[in-house]
Amino acid sequence: MLQFIKNWTLPLAMLIGVVAYPWVSYLSFTTPYLIFIMLLLTFSKLSPKDIHIKGEHGWLLFVQLIGCLLVYGICYWIHPIVAQGALICVLVPTATSAAVVTGMLGGNVGFLTSYLLLCNIGVALVAPVLFPWIGAHQEMPFTESFFLICRQVGPVLLLPLFLSWFIRYTLPKVHEKIVNIRGASFYLWAVALVIVTGSTVKFLMLQEDPDYWVEISLAVVALFICVGQFLLGRRIGRAYGDPVSAGQGLGQKNTILAIWMAQTYLNPISSIAPAAYVLWQNIINSYQLWKKRKQE
Repeated sequence: MLQFIKNWTLPLAMLIGVVAYPWVSYLSFTTPYLIFIMLLLTFSKLSPKDIHIKGEHGWLLFVQLIGCLLVYGICYWIHPIVAQGALICVLVPTATSAAVVTGMLGGNVGFLTSYLLLCNIGVALVAPVLFPWIGAHQEMPFTESFFLICRQVGPVLLLPLFLSWFIRYTLPKVHEKIVNIRGASFYLWAVALVIVTGSTVKFLMLQEDPDYWVEISLAVVALFICVGQFLLGRRIGRAYGDPVSAGQGLGQKNTILAIWMAQTYLNPISSIAPAAYVLWQNIINSYQLWKKRKQE
């Protein structure tokens, strides 16, 4: 029974979020805290000695940070909200669970965890610069909006890293207990998915004049971006002899963070894109795992 629940966590979590949205949406304030804890658990398992930045990392980060601007410019001609959804699907960091999938596919877990650290730092530095220009705080002076977003994004993405290393070297017994916690990130991810799904559904239900064409376009654009990032990541990785790790690093996104960012700093409707991305990336990963098992 427990294995059945794990296998169907994604659809179950989203279904609960849809059905119980009037209640779970009130818990949306907990999302950044859940993201913080998940990143803390992930970074606690990453020793500074294990971090090795390679040229491949630089290319992936370049695609992530510059590519988000490129897709924003292209999709802006479709609709500004579609452009915001496209941008967040490219900009957001790699999922904390990507290392697990990478290992199952036979990739380099060390490479992936190093990129997880690098892209979180990159997004924490770039997001406060981008969001004031295109997001919900355009009425503010740029400097004021920049520091407001820095104060909110920085602690969520960077503080878990510094705190994990502080605990590692000053409180080794506490660090050991944190590392030995099994399965916590998985269940926290499921709870967060319920909450962000409920928040997205509540916003959609309260729309006075819904534009279904825009909403469908967001889901379709997310599909093309998802497939494109997996393929481009694998192409970059192939040049370095590790297509699996690079494909996961660029294609598998922290969609919980993406939905929260879209709902907080962009037009909330744009969160449909990362919400759809959840489905697309899990379909792609399921296919890759099936293909891997078939080959073995």
